[in-house]
Amino acid sequence: MFTSVSHRSASAYQRVQVETAVSQASPHQLVVMLFDAYLQAVSMARMALKQGNTAMKGEQIGKAVRIIDEGLKPALNMEEGGDLAMNLNGLYGYCVMLLTQTNLNNDDKALADASRIMQPVAQGWKEMGAQVAH
Repeated sequence: MFTSVSHRSASAYQRVQVETAVSQASPHQLVVMLFDAYLQAVSMARMALKQGNTAMKGEQIGKAVRIIDEGLKPALNMEEGGDLAMNLNGLYGYCVMLLTQTNLNNDDKALADASRIMQPVAQGWKEMGAQVAH
């Protein structure tokens, strides 16, 4: 019913650490953080699916969908981004469809695809940031 003081302290510390990282990040770094959080959420959803933990699966899939719909999609500049922005928008929509399919049908293959598809995009984004920094 109650959490221990050390658990609450660790949670508070982690929350402050994340808030600090976000407040100090460049726009590029924020997108990298979104991709990392998305891939982590999908990984956690796969683990929950394998363990039969329906609540955790749904929570993590919901988190991944929110990252796409509230973070990655709004970051696209559809007016100036040209084909790249349109293609990413389509890719993001496809991933949301895969995540929804997984949530409804417990389809691990769709969940694996939702991760596999986004990994090269996330890696490319990270590499682009390293190029810009140098």
